Amino acid sequence: MKSETQAVNDSPETYREATAPQQFPKLESVTRPTVDTAAAAYYTNRKQQTLRGWACHEDGPIRPIRINGRLAWPVAQLRTLLGVAQ
Repeated sequence: MKSETQAVNDSPETYREATAPQQFPKLESVTRPTVDTAAAAYYTNRKQQTLRGWACHEDGPIRPIRINGRLAWPVAQLRTLLGVAQ
């Protein structure tokens, strides 16, 4: 039998919040110069691992900037690739 705290943690609302996709603003409204891999994957409609492959092989349509070992994807290049007005 589940305890009361387990029952609360297994509620449909908690599950929905935990499994809901991350929300990103429209690319037109992004004001930062770069975005992380998750956001870039969302905007390009590709999996994050695909973008990591592009970065590793340096053969993708856009090239990330490496900042302390992390990938930062230039918003200007994303907009150009997707044909979004700047």
